[in-house]
Amino acid sequence: MKVGIIGSGGREHALCHAIKNSEKVEKIYCIPGNAGTHKIAKNVDLDIGNFELLKQFIIKNNIDIVIVGPEKPLVEGIVDFLDTNKIKVFGPNKLASKLEGSKIFTKNLCKKYNIPTANFGVFENSTNALNFLNQCKFPLVVKADGLAAGKGVYICQSKKQGEQAVEEIFNGKFGKANEILIEEFLNGEEMSFFIISDGKNIKNFGTAQDHKRVGEGDTGPNTGGMGAYSPSRLEDDLLNKKILDKIIKPTLKALDDLKTNFKGFLYAGLMIIEGEPYLIEYNVRMGDPECQTILPRLKTNFFEIINAVINQELSQLNLVWSDSKSLSIVQCSNGYPETYENDKEIKNLDKIVLTENEFIFHAGTKTNNSKVVSNGGRVLNFVAKSNSFKKSREIVLKLIEKVNWEKGFYRKDIGFKVIDS
Repeated sequence: MKVGIIGSGGREHALCHAIKNSEKVEKIYCIPGNAGTHKIAKNVDLDIGNFELLKQFIIKNNIDIVIVGPEKPLVEGIVDFLDTNKIKVFGPNKLASKLEGSKIFTKNLCKKYNIPTANFGVFENSTNALNFLNQCKFPLVVKADGLAAGKGVYICQSKKQGEQAVEEIFNGKFGKANEILIEEFLNGEEMSFFIISDGKNIKNFGTAQDHKRVGEGDTGPNTGGMGAYSPSRLEDDLLNKKILDKIIKPTLKALDDLKTNFKGFLYAGLMIIEGEPYLIEYNVRMGDPECQTILPRLKTNFFEIINAVINQELSQLNLVWSDSKSLSIVQCSNGYPETYENDKEIKNLDKIVLTENEFIFHAGTKTNNSKVVSNGGRVLNFVAKSNSFKKSREIVLKLIEKVNWEKGFYRKDIGFKVIDS
């Protein structure tokens, strides 16, 4: 079979890597892909926002299945479009994708279906939002409603910080803002919880913990993710059951009441407080860099899972996982998440020989005259799995040293909450 993977990040390189060894996969197209996918698939430089152009390419090249990696095309309705054109696609439809596309949609759904989450308020203009801040206790959280590449969330310690967040969002930092979300700050431990669904059946698809802040010790502004580890130290059967019963299943019931269902990966960002889960937000696709830490732990053939979802046969599969501890560190362009330069050469990648438990997933890279150069803020993902998080991190740090890319930076403390240093 021929498979198309839409996207260009570390997540898409990891997806490509996970399916390339399946005997049923004849060829992989990555649209547009990166310098890493270039080595194991055919990169195709197409605008993933142009659905008609994508459709023409898919049909012309007889692509059997399309996997959508990033959130933007999902929220914009690419699955509905491909479905209408009789193209098999892995991912949720436009209505189900509102779980990520609109934080306010999800918060209102939580309120209606009694899904545990932080108390919140929705405001249509800066005047009302700023007046509300006068009544608030701090810290609190201010969020842009729509997609913001993981950066539209402000944890505000003071009224002044809250006012700055409100002004930046309404002034269009993350695109046009018709509404803003202000919610209470939940003090607990974060957890990323994943399920996979074929529209009828669901299976757990691992847990992880990412590090959003740019600086050591989880300080500084939010990013798309500086690193992650899997599994979460909080994961156990009792908590899993609570998450499914109190959060996931009511959400799927809500979608059913809206006359739709969910196909693909559903990623619940949670806060765990005294053993109880609270929903922070949903993502309707695999996380990045969580995907890069979860997939290496999967023993079941990944393409078989994708195929089962598309054919609504997920109940027939038993997902098997390794007991290993996986950890990823993201190397970023200097200046990220603010201003940074692209087209900086990365020289030593081809010299590194990886073991079966070591991985380098490209994110913001491209090839330029046979050279690998940077092409984004988050550039490379270094991943290792072993019998401990500490050992995995040690392996990853040695890999990064071997690359020795002087135009980039990374956090050395990923996993500090689960590693005794």
